[in-house]
Amino acid sequence: MEWILYQFARGLMAIIRSMPLTWAARLGRAIGGLVYALDKRHRRAAIENLTDCFGKDKTAQEIRRLARENFKRIGENFTCAVKTSSMPASEIRKILEVKGAEKLAPRNESDQQGRLIAIGHFGNFELYARANQFVTGYQFATTFRALRQKSLSQLLLQMRQQSGCLYFERRTDEAILRHALTQNRTMLGLLVDQHAGLRGLPIPFFGRECSTSAAPAIYAKRYHCPLHVAICYRVALGRWVIEVGDEIPTMIDGHPRLSEDITLEINQQYEKAIRRDPANWFWVHRRWKAITRQSRHSE
Repeated sequence: MEWILYQFARGLMAIIRSMPLTWAARLGRAIGGLVYALDKRHRRAAIENLTDCFGKDKTAQEIRRLARENFKRIGENFTCAVKTSSMPASEIRKILEVKGAEKLAPRNESDQQGRLIAIGHFGNFELYARANQFVTGYQFATTFRALRQKSLSQLLLQMRQQSGCLYFERRTDEAILRHALTQNRTMLGLLVDQHAGLRGLPIPFFGRECSTSAAPAIYAKRYHCPLHVAICYRVALGRWVIEVGDEIPTMIDGHPRLSEDITLEINQQYEKAIRRDPANWFWVHRRWKAITRQSRHSE
């Protein structure tokens, strides 16, 4: 079965890569609409999450329209991620803009510090890795979670590595990741907008506590790296902009801020981005699972 899935995925990727980007985007939207109709479990999760966050301001019909558009966006993001992974730099610059890239530039020639970027499942989030064309002088890196199917996981990793970004498996490559952060000018993007399990911090998000990873705060303080949030917005069919936020302070009066306070500020920026374009986020994830035990990460 895994071999069949691998061959299917490989063939589908080849077909998508042969298409113009707008065709790939429309195919993805069609697939997303079909999944919305057939996938009852994830449809219910998206509608419940949207209702909990926007139910006071939107009708049930508006919530369902938003959920359907969200599925279409997810499908569009998937197919476009496959297409954009193989596009040359000159073509990427036509469909992606990075606003605020100057905030990440080295302060001077002797500045060898790395940078920590809190990112999330916004828009075509695979394009974060392609932002290395707009922010030069850094080795981009990020983490991922391998799939159970090794062949499919390797196929996806090969697709992603075409960007020149380094990918670290978050469960097995932690030591290698930490070593990379000690090297000069590593730009590490961390996806931290999903449920963090028992090790996360109970941080408010849309008015409700949820388990949130404190990794950006911890790494930024430990390795003395400036910390920013970056959001990928879809601005048109097959067009995106990544907006880099202002630096989040990790020190106050010479003392480290609490990881809880830094993580709360990250969540607040995520929430602001979601309110700006609700269909742009990954609503099918169970973000607000029950938390029964917490390991504190304050430093």
